[in-house]
Amino acid sequence: MSTPILGTGLSGLVGSRFVKDFSDRYQFQNLDLSDPHNPVDITDLTQVMSAIQSSIAEYIVHFAAFTDVTKAWEQRDDKNGVAYKVNVLGTENIVKAAEETGKHLIHISTAYVFDGNKTEMYLESDEICPIEWYGQTKAWAEEKVQASKGKWTILRIDQPFRSDQFARPDAVHRIMNGLKTGSLYPQFTNHFFGPTYINDFVKVIDWVIRTRTSGIFHATAGEMWTDYDFACLINDVMELKGEVKMGSLDEYLKMLNRPYQRNTALDCSKLKNLLDFQMMSIKDAVAQVS
Repeated sequence: MSTPILGTGLSGLVGSRFVKDFSDRYQFQNLDLSDPHNPVDITDLTQVMSAIQSSIAEYIVHFAAFTDVTKAWEQRDDKNGVAYKVNVLGTENIVKAAEETGKHLIHISTAYVFDGNKTEMYLESDEICPIEWYGQTKAWAEEKVQASKGKWTILRIDQPFRSDQFARPDAVHRIMNGLKTGSLYPQFTNHFFGPTYINDFVKVIDWVIRTRTSGIFHATAGEMWTDYDFACLINDVMELKGEVKMGSLDEYLKMLNRPYQRNTALDCSKLKNLLDFQMMSIKDAVAQVS
């Protein structure tokens, strides 16, 4: 018999892959406004509490978030804005309900809680210091989770991509489309990030559930890439024969009206030392993308 799991954002880029790959192991209930049978607004504590109290699930996986960094910046300092309401109030409601019902909360967070000034990959022990509104709301969300007296796990990711196409193109499919159409903008040689292969990441979530592991973990592939090198890898592995031009983050920042982290790569040694499976290299993961 499959194990019941509560989730938010189970129809999104990451959440839907978790459902797709583990529907034989888990019975999913989506806490979402779009659910045709039982719509749940996570910014409404009464609705959240009612849905979670009525479930026998031991785990809640909280994927739902407002992730458009540019649109979030347009809402900066607005606690009535959708970014704050979803990312902070929504998380606070999930935390309260999980704590009251004794459920283990798995919260999906982001590398954007860091300022991007570090030259090496970020560790879980590094101080969070967000520089834009999306990162700030996610940092506050983490604080809500960590303040809980219940069981919790925080998994931070960066620039996620999956093997199959999704409605909204991910980090790899955006570059693929640009290379195929000749519309790929110049790629930064001085900006660093740590891609997350979603197909592997959902296995990490399953591992957390199977092992009942708590704490904060970085859960990308644990590699550090520039935008330019990443685009070149995609071009070469997929034999797209497109053109990858070099770009500069410094030049881009002159035209940008919001802060931009120079480095969001995450060190995943803590997680990898505990996992009971091997995570793919980014090169091997890209080779699986269609």
